[in-house]
Amino acid sequence: MTFKTTLLAATTAPLALAGAAVAQDALPSATDDTLKIGLVYTLSGPAAALGEQARNGFMLYADRVGDLGGVETEIVVVDDEQRPDLAADKARELVARDEVDFVVGPIFSNVLVAIHRPVTETGTILISTNAGTSNFAGEECHPNFFVTSYQNDQNHEVMGAYAESEGYQNVFLMAPNYQAGKDSLAGFKNSYTGGFAGEVFTELGQLDFSSELAQIAAFQPDALFTFMPGGMGVNLVKQYDQAGLTSIPFLSAFTVDETTLPATQDAAVGLLGGANWAPDLDNPANEEFVSAYIEKYGALPGTYAMQAYDAAQLIDSAIRKTGADLSDREALRAALLEADFDSPRGDFSFGVNQYPVQDFYLVEAVKRDDGFYGTSVREKIFDDYVDNYAANCTME
Repeated sequence: MTFKTTLLAATTAPLALAGAAVAQDALPSATDDTLKIGLVYTLSGPAAALGEQARNGFMLYADRVGDLGGVETEIVVVDDEQRPDLAADKARELVARDEVDFVVGPIFSNVLVAIHRPVTETGTILISTNAGTSNFAGEECHPNFFVTSYQNDQNHEVMGAYAESEGYQNVFLMAPNYQAGKDSLAGFKNSYTGGFAGEVFTELGQLDFSSELAQIAAFQPDALFTFMPGGMGVNLVKQYDQAGLTSIPFLSAFTVDETTLPATQDAAVGLLGGANWAPDLDNPANEEFVSAYIEKYGALPGTYAMQAYDAAQLIDSAIRKTGADLSDREALRAALLEADFDSPRGDFSFGVNQYPVQDFYLVEAVKRDDGFYGTSVREKIFDDYVDNYAANCTME
């Protein structure tokens, strides 16, 4: 197998990928028989751990299977630096200059919004492995857009359902002020009917939460619900612990997971979250994935890695179904829609909006027997759950 991986941002260090030929200059012109894939992830700054997990998950499957779909494969890796404007420019380069067949990524919803149109309107297929905004799940759904993660609301709906079952009546809500943050609080409210002690939108990338924690201490809510991914989550969990607020239940999604737990460790153990997967989910595909990831990268995979691993599986399965004919885009989209692969999360299919239909769980942060800090399934909350926006999708 031959992978030619180009890094298109100066802030990103060269990748060391098994079986990959790493080049720092522009990719040579590919033949019509070459599959070209662009990965767009945040690989620098406080949220780099999220993008690194996603990149590693995709490359884990690609390296293991060889050329995806049995077609000579080139993979271009882009660091979007968590900047929508830069991501849009790089997406245009991937489509126009590198002539990629697929763009895979990104992590953040504001980046997805920026790259969606430049990719999909050219006929190129965009597969989001994390961001799943409500607009693209509903009226703005697009035949060239697939999601291997979730609709943004759904993991938060898990926590709303849990808060409802616990009888909480006074919850404090906190999220960053961008689309995924708004979706997170909307998702929580979809399954929670109680009252609210407060609702705060912070700056995206905020790392000092002293003001917000002072409000929580003053209001003494029944629980806190928050969405703070990456470095934001690390700082919030540590500051919450240091502020002596642990008597107030801390509920979250994408705040206490395999990307933040290596930094928060014992401060986060016992905290609850909503998720579509956890490393200890009991099925053969998951056992194989987690074992292979730990062996290759020396770390426990998170949801970001799993969802990108599934994107690689999805592409591989679709190309094989079409007999490696990349020119027939209609047949390729139909093959993608079949989702003929074994996901580590178990049940997986696509809804009419090409977002996943899957199960969701209440998970708990634990220290595992192997020494890693990770999440563990506590109970299933939703079974084969279709997002609330799919009914508004009419593919043209």
